[in-house]
Amino acid sequence: MRDLLLQCSGIAAIAVALIHGVLGETKVFARATIEPPRLRKLIRLVWQAGTVAWIGGGVLLIAAPSFGSEAARHWITATMIAVYGFAVAGNAWWSRGRGFGWKALGVVVALAVAGY
Repeated sequence: MRDLLLQCSGIAAIAVALIHGVLGETKVFARATIEPPRLRKLIRLVWQAGTVAWIGGGVLLIAAPSFGSEAARHWITATMIAVYGFAVAGNAWWSRGRGFGWKALGVVVALAVAGY
């Protein structure tokens, strides 16, 4: 059951990351005025670097049970709980608790903790 919870956490992490990337492109950067254009490109790339990192974290959460190492499972899960937990706190603070993002990320953290 622990393995399944951890893998569900990874799937949820990938889903949240993909939503993050799409909303960034369609909602945030579609309306944002950032000058100079070179800076706009940099901020966009940094935004999407977070998306890619969250996808990578999700892949690791999915794969952790198959590594056959309790130490690897421990460190992957603990690290991802910290990463996504920080994202929960930042998103909740930014949205003043009204946003969807921190709740979705909170599900990832809750599932990872349950699968730990």
